[in-house]
Amino acid sequence: MSAEDVDLVARAFAEQHGHDPAGVWEAPGRVNVIGEHTDYNDGFVLPFALAQRVTMAAGPRPDSRWTVTSLTNGESTMFTAGDLVPGMSGWQAYVAGVVWALAEAGHEIRAADLVLTSDVPLGAGLSSSAALECATVTAFTDLNDLDIDLLHRAELARRAENEFVGAPTGLMDQAASTLCTPGHALFFDCRSLDSQQVRMDLGSAGLELMVLDTRTPHALVDSEYATRRASCAEASHLLGIAALRDVTDLDSAMRKLADPVMRRRLRHVVTENARVQDAAEALRRGRFGDLATLLNASHASMRDDFEITVPTVDLAVETAIRAGALGARMTGGGFGGCILALIPTGEFARVVNEVETAFAKAGYRAPSAFVAVPSGGARRAR
Repeated sequence: MSAEDVDLVARAFAEQHGHDPAGVWEAPGRVNVIGEHTDYNDGFVLPFALAQRVTMAAGPRPDSRWTVTSLTNGESTMFTAGDLVPGMSGWQAYVAGVVWALAEAGHEIRAADLVLTSDVPLGAGLSSSAALECATVTAFTDLNDLDIDLLHRAELARRAENEFVGAPTGLMDQAASTLCTPGHALFFDCRSLDSQQVRMDLGSAGLELMVLDTRTPHALVDSEYATRRASCAEASHLLGIAALRDVTDLDSAMRKLADPVMRRRLRHVVTENARVQDAAEALRRGRFGDLATLLNASHASMRDDFEITVPTVDLAVETAIRAGALGARMTGGGFGGCILALIPTGEFARVVNEVETAFAKAGYRAPSAFVAVPSGGARRAR
């Protein structure tokens, strides 16, 4: 979020509605340091909030309509309580879904006008939808004088995405958007919902994290995500456990599964859970060489065992490492999206240039990139 975005949405709100907003709220996107496809297996994840976020001006209305204007796409929409039916499509469904989830939880939500902007990259696996949901739930919590703790706000936002929009996500995205604190990653237990703030003091070691968007369309992500999730659920059933998180002897568990594909899926989840715990400890102790090794191992596991990378992502990771990154991995659900690379401070331009050159030679679209700054979660900005 920037002061310019806060001023932008406040001015646009006043121009559109003839009075100042009651306030301005914001919520971040997120990037996951490590821990892919562990969330729905009751495992562990390690995301942090980005500086990029949704910024939203809001104020109450005297009638029974909610209006939403997005300065990002230039669109405006309106809905009433009668429109709050699960299955609504379009970007506005993420806002309407939060109103629905709050009402389903027994909260009375007054009608409101909303004006928003976002600099969270769309379609890159950086949780632009969770940022929109969490900005909305944060604004409505304040506008309606509700007493909702941060974790429950994340759960309401996830319910909006799962049950209203129909996207089968875990809680990681929303938890990162509400719970993260500046300078920290969030070690999050997806079963107990316990969390710990883990200091990310990369600067003291002369390091930074680069996020590079391969700009690869997520053509297969929905169907393949469902396939991976079903395979993990079937493996848990065959092993007689609640979730793959409960595997304590990987070799023994693999011998019990006849399907070689299912064995590879199992191996990824179990080893990735261990990598998340090891990565959190590496950050706590400032062992960034260990973190780099874990990033590389995570990518290899996603590529070979979970089979969710694509050629653009693999090329970006390989090129970043050749260009000087200590470690790199795909981040997100797979089949496109972003990579995360641990690089020496000051080497950003050179690493990006090497990836751009490799992409051009391979005939791929030019990627985009930025240095990711661990930032704070959703809050009132004005």
